[in-house]
Amino acid sequence: MKQFFLFCIMVSFIGSAQKNHKKSMTLMGCSFDITVVANSTTDADLAIDLAVEEIKRIEKMISSWDASSETSKINKNAGIQPVVVSIELYNLIKRSLSLSKLTDGAFDISYASMDKIWKFDGSMKKMPTSEAILKSVEKVGYKNIILNPAIHSVFLKNKGMKIGFGAIGKGYAADKAKDLLRSKGISGGIINASGDLNAWGTQANGKEWLVAITNPLNKKKVFSWMPVKNAAVVTSGNYENYVEFDNKKYTHIIDPRSGYPCFGIQSVTIFTSNAEIADALSTSVFVMGIDVGLHFINQLKKVECVIIDSENQIHKSNNISFDQVK
Repeated sequence: MKQFFLFCIMVSFIGSAQKNHKKSMTLMGCSFDITVVANSTTDADLAIDLAVEEIKRIEKMISSWDASSETSKINKNAGIQPVVVSIELYNLIKRSLSLSKLTDGAFDISYASMDKIWKFDGSMKKMPTSEAILKSVEKVGYKNIILNPAIHSVFLKNKGMKIGFGAIGKGYAADKAKDLLRSKGISGGIINASGDLNAWGTQANGKEWLVAITNPLNKKKVFSWMPVKNAAVVTSGNYENYVEFDNKKYTHIIDPRSGYPCFGIQSVTIFTSNAEIADALSTSVFVMGIDVGLHFINQLKKVECVIIDSENQIHKSNNISFDQVK
């Protein structure tokens, strides 16, 4: 579950023609907040409508629920034949596989092949057997996604394999919507795709956009405010959907390599240049755990991370600094 709590200062210079305009809506099955800096409500509405149409276009491409989507066609032909897809989807899958290699499989779009043996709705009374857990990930494996660059085809080698973009799709949509609005002359704004956030420019009053690192258990408590300048911020949160066995909480983010849910972390926030990468890395760090995850992030350029563990303690990567709110 992606959750991020965004606090924007919605004020303008007295006499300034431009103002911050914000609309909230449901897209891609989740909440989107789109904020733009514009001279009038009419201009803002036109810009936001463009962003919405772009997000809907991307959803049509990557949806595994829409039987006519390119993604569904890939899944239907798993173990049968390659499927030629648009260059846009091909490149998204190619980048996803690169991220899988980089994270040693902690991020894997073939996670959609996983059998749903874990229940987080309160109905689960005992832990699945180790045999059932192992079997649940038999069809998962990014190395079995075969790309043909000559014709832009995608082939899932094994029958029953599926791909899904739940851990990268909203970030990609936020990036594309931002790029479109910038190309149309929108000087500043924020695309917040239910926690996959991309900001550019400044507010109408010239001040930077601000986001808050919040306490996952008390959303009204702010650990720290941070300015966001032409960057993406994505938080993966894991504090509402979980099961507990032998006094140990197992959360709904599952390691696609082992089939076991993650534990020990409440939230991971990634700061980097675009929401697509931040989206994938936030999930990856969750799967890796605190020590491995921070070591991994510290090896990357222009990527920073804040982790809040199950004891509500803050851990951060080497090059990020902020003052905690007292």
